[in-house]
Formats: sequence, C-alpha cells, structure tokens
Amino acid sequence: MAVLVFYEKPGCVGNALQKALLVASGHELDVRNLLSETWTPETLRPFFGSKPLAEWFNASSPKVKAGAIDFAALTEESALALMIADPLLIRRPLLQAGDRRESGFDQPTVDAWIGLKHTDIPVTDRCAME
Repeated sequence: MAVLVFYEKPGCVGNALQKALLVASGHELDVRNLLSETWTPETLRPFFGSKPLAEWFNASSPKVKAGAIDFAALTEESALALMIADPLLIRRPLLQAGDRRESGFDQPTVDAWIGLKHTDIPVTDRCAME
C-alpha cells in the first residue's frame, strides 16, 4: 500500500477512473486540485523525469488539440512556463509517493511502481470523453 499525492482536474472522468483503481488496489490518496496548485518550475519539473518534452503535455487540452503548441520550438523552461500559466496543458494525473513523481497514468508503469489490481479494461490517461 502506498500513500499517493494525486493531482487531478476536478470532475475529470479519467481521473475518477484512475483514483478508483488506486483505491481498489489498496492505496491511500491525498487528492489535490492540479488547476489551483501554485506551481513553480522547481515543483513541476520533477514529475516529468526523462520523458520527452511533448509527453509532458495533456494531449486532450484545447491548445494542444488545436496545434497551438510548437513542441519543436520549446525548451524545458518555456514548456514549464506555458504549463504554469495554463495548468490544463499539464498531463495528468501527477502522482507522488515518497520521493518519486510521475506524470500521466501508464497502467504498467504504475503497477510496477506501487502495484495495481488487475483490470480487464485498461485504465489510461487518455480523455475518457473522447
């Protein structure tokens, strides 16, 4: 069992499915609002680890879907500045247990990290409304 800080967009159906799986797997959640958190580059950057910069972003955000983000032109600093200004751009959920931080919900990665109950239907970070 892990105690996880779970940063979500309140009302997000995908985040609700992720939380339900984590709780069913025996984990305790400290749920926080991703959109109202006071992010800084220093607090946000560790969630992305070594992932490619484009994977830091929520593919379902309106700006990303509209092609308004030029990933090739971004630096880490400019990407973080965009996400701090518009938290809807942040790939969610953000998860923290102890010193480890993760962005998005890749079920095999989360399972290997803290353990998850088996599901017949995968739980992902893709928008459940699409």
